[in-house]
Amino acid sequence: MPKVKQINHVAIVVEDIESSLKFWRDALGIELHELRDVPVEKSKVAFLPVAGGEIELVEPTTTDSGIAKYLEKRGQGMHHVCLEVDDIDGMLVQLKENGIRLINEHPRTGADGKRYAFIHPESASGVLVELYQV
Repeated sequence: MPKVKQINHVAIVVEDIESSLKFWRDALGIELHELRDVPVEKSKVAFLPVAGGEIELVEPTTTDSGIAKYLEKRGQGMHHVCLEVDDIDGMLVQLKENGIRLINEHPRTGADGKRYAFIHPESASGVLVELYQV
C-alpha cells in the first residue's frame, strides 16, 4: 500500500518573487536555495528550504498560465501543499478507488526528474494537494 512520507513543500503564489523574498529571505532569514524557470508550468519558482521541506514561491511568467489565472482570481497566498509519497502510481490508483477527484490521472515528470500529480481541492477540504515522488 502506498504511503505519504512527509510534507515536501508549501507553495505560495506571488506577483513578484523579488518583492516576496524581502519577507521570506531578508526578514525571516531563510536562505534562497535556487531560483528556477519552470517552462512547462509557465512559472518561475524560488526554493527556500526549511527543516524537513521547502517553501516555494511561485510567480507566473505568462498571463495565460494556471498560476496566472489563480493569482488573478484569488490573489497572492498559499497555492498548495505537496506531499511526498513512496509510490505515486499506486497512490493515484488508491485515491481513484476511494472516489477522490484528481486533476492529473497520471503523473507528470518535472525537469528535475520528480514525478508529480495534483488532487482536486474539492476532494481535500478546499486545499489543492500535490503528490511528489522523488
